[in-house]
Amino acid sequence: MTTWNLQGTKHHIFICNGSSCMRKGGEEATQAIRNEITNLDLESFIHTTRTRCNGRCKDAPVVIVYPEGTWYKEVTPEVGSNLIRNGLAAGNGFSTNVIYQYGQDGFVAPERTGCVTGISKTSKRSV
Repeated sequence: MTTWNLQGTKHHIFICNGSSCMRKGGEEATQAIRNEITNLDLESFIHTTRTRCNGRCKDAPVVIVYPEGTWYKEVTPEVGSNLIRNGLAAGNGFSTNVIYQYGQDGFVAPERTGCVTGISKTSKRSV
C-alpha cells in the first residue's frame, strides 16, 4: 500500500465510488479527474481519494473538494475535467454542479442547486 507525502498539497478531492455513483458514471468521472490532474502536471498539488458512499446518492456521482469544502453533484467526465482545468488549476472557483459550499454557517446549499434537499440529521440530544 502506498503512503503519500502530502506536504505541499493544496486540494484534496474525494470522489465517491459508492454503488449509486458507480452506476451513474463514477468510474469514468474518477478517471477523467485523475487524467486531467496528470495532463496538467498537478499531482504534487492535488490529491484524490476514492470514497464509498457520501450520502448523496440522488446527486450521483458526487465529488468533494477540500479545503474549500465544496460538494459537486452529477459529475460527468466533462464536469470533472473542467473542475480541474478551469477551477482548481486556474485558481478560480468552479460553480457548476455545486450542491454545498462551506462557510461561516457550515455547509450551505447555493440558491437553485436543483438537488434533493435530503433528510435532516437529528439534533444532538442532551445526556
